[in-house]
Amino acid sequence: MGRGDLTDAQWAVLEPLLPKGKKPGRPAIWTRRRLIDGIRWRTRTGTPWRSAKSLTVREVMRG
Repeated sequence: MGRGDLTDAQWAVLEPLLPKGKKPGRPAIWTRRRLIDGIRWRTRTGTPWRSAKSLTVREVMRG
């Protein structure tokens, strides 16, 4: 968990408020929690989305 990521308690409050998918479709690459943390990081730092994409790809490659 990163410095600005949601705590388990915060996620427990937020997760039930997120809409559920209507159909299965393609399997998700990232968890919903990771997506929310990424959006929060983007708004907190003000980094352009093009920079966020390169950071995410490196993170995924690390595993």
